[in-house]
Amino acid sequence: MKGKIKYRIGKSGGFQLLTVILACSCVLPLIAILVYIIRAGITKINWSFLTNVEKPVGELGGGVIHALVGSMLIIFFASIIAIPIGILCGIFLSENKKSRLAYWCGLSVDILQGVPSIVIGIVAYIWMVKPFGYSAFSGSAALAVMMLPIIIRSTEETLKMLPDSLREAAFALGMPFHRVILKVIVPCGISGILSGVMLSVARIAGETAPLLFTAFGYQYLSTNMTKPMETLPHLIFKYAVTPYKDWQDLAWGASCILLLFVLILNILTKLITRKWKVQL
Repeated sequence: MKGKIKYRIGKSGGFQLLTVILACSCVLPLIAILVYIIRAGITKINWSFLTNVEKPVGELGGGVIHALVGSMLIIFFASIIAIPIGILCGIFLSENKKSRLAYWCGLSVDILQGVPSIVIGIVAYIWMVKPFGYSAFSGSAALAVMMLPIIIRSTEETLKMLPDSLREAAFALGMPFHRVILKVIVPCGISGILSGVMLSVARIAGETAPLLFTAFGYQYLSTNMTKPMETLPHLIFKYAVTPYKDWQDLAWGASCILLLFVLILNILTKLITRKWKVQL
């Protein structure tokens, strides 16, 4: 009997050790990537790097301000497009679980989530760039399409976890349906909804393929959404493969900024969701 107990204890300890090893094997590549990019890029970042636009090869003082501003604007307008549509669609799917329309909408969301980003870029090119020309707005539209599945699914799954007693209590007080959703259901699920929104922003922050076909890139600082615009991912893609040391430095510095932006965004997501989490 004691031998069996020792065997089970040893077996349990072995599986726990295996779990720890596998967990560390997942974390170690991430740490290696973070350390390598930060070490290679942090030394390239200075005031000139953050305030100047790119310059010709051999000329000192080039920067990424035009790409940084372009990325922020394109992500901002993509969020304006995707967040309201995604949240409303998620609410519809969570409140109409058994309807045929909800089934087909959910299936479409799952398929859209699996579409490669370069395909979305090609479709945006055909629908928006060919008729109207390259523009930052077409890049925002392409990125908004990529944000939708994440926002929709996070909103839907969050609202599905809320107990039906919340709805019943609100209806019992005589509240109309739209007020029940806006004043009771959505505030209770704001933690999961915000998590999905921030996750979708982090997802598109480093996308390059759709922007190659839409925003295209521009070497000067511009805030005109109807014209081509540079972004950090496109600048990294453009300069990382060049043989010139100055441009490679720009790519490493831009990579570090992009990595830190995504890292900070994920940390903020954890802090916001923890602060606004509702205990049911």
